[in-house]
Amino acid sequence: MRRLPIYFLIDVSESMVGDPINQVQDGIAKIIQELKTDPNALETVYISSVIFAGQAKTIVPLQDIISFYPPKFPVGSGTSLSRGLGHLMYELRKNIVKTTAERKGDWKPIVFLFTDGVPTDDTTMAIKEWNENWRRTANMVAVSLGNGADKALLGQLTENILQLENTDSKGYREFFKWVTDSIKTSSESVENNKSGFELANLKSDNISPIDVTKERPNPNNNTLVDDNFVVLTAKCQNTKRIYLMKYKKELKDATFGDFVMPTKGYRLNGAFQVDDSYLELSDTNHKQFTVNTEELIGAPTCPCCGNQIAFAVCQCGQIHCIGEEKVSTCPGCNNKGEYRAGSGGFDVNRSQG
Repeated sequence: MRRLPIYFLIDVSESMVGDPINQVQDGIAKIIQELKTDPNALETVYISSVIFAGQAKTIVPLQDIISFYPPKFPVGSGTSLSRGLGHLMYELRKNIVKTTAERKGDWKPIVFLFTDGVPTDDTTMAIKEWNENWRRTANMVAVSLGNGADKALLGQLTENILQLENTDSKGYREFFKWVTDSIKTSSESVENNKSGFELANLKSDNISPIDVTKERPNPNNNTLVDDNFVVLTAKCQNTKRIYLMKYKKELKDATFGDFVMPTKGYRLNGAFQVDDSYLELSDTNHKQFTVNTEELIGAPTCPCCGNQIAFAVCQCGQIHCIGEEKVSTCPGCNNKGEYRAGSGGFDVNRSQG
């Protein structure tokens, strides 16, 4: 039986932490659940999940639907699309069965690329390799989860680009229903000896095709940091666990005399505990970036131990939580000291997002 390989290439950078990664995780589980009831998909579809942040890895190797168990997605620092593409191409070279004189090979693999932000690395060589070696022998659908992705850059990979407009639970449900229907349509196509790549009709106002000819290149494409979010890496004083504080960009008009100008700030989206896989998936070779605290709106409690203050900064630069203790201990450098509220803004280290 000829296989129809489906690859999910998923951005698990810090900007995805919280509700976005949970929605994608639930969506993949629902896809598998639905496909297990479809006779054509059971016969032909094989699925793999590749994730990327600062690093990339295969989280589920290519396997049939019955064997596929939906994974729990970790997060990491950075959005290295070049590493994600490079690892995807490695998996394609390793797994795809080519047609020979003795037998028919796999159908053209289909790749669903999900991302919510801009790459934090140079994608030039990876995109060049994809276009030279795989664009004609694989089908890719690139999806911007929200409006933060660089659609012009995605247009260098594929003409099939979609944007999920409303990233609430209803929007994600409709989107993953469409992905499921597209896989079913494609598996039915191969059963009828057709191309094997037929996307389902778009019936939702939440999902929009993107015309890349109208997209401008992202002027921040070489900044190596995702400007849509500010993510701060911190450590719990009590549990020594890592947590992330995620701030989302918002623009507001500010009046300066007779002039009105948009000003940028970042509002707290939440604080989230992460496990040690965060370090494994993070890019540790990037230069250090900072943000001034005056740009940040809101401060959370510690998601690990419940301390009321999660945003205390040691002289070593480590952000950690503090409670009612008189003397606190930095979990980064073990320095002991008393903390007091300061006035005015100051720079703190930020991750790549």
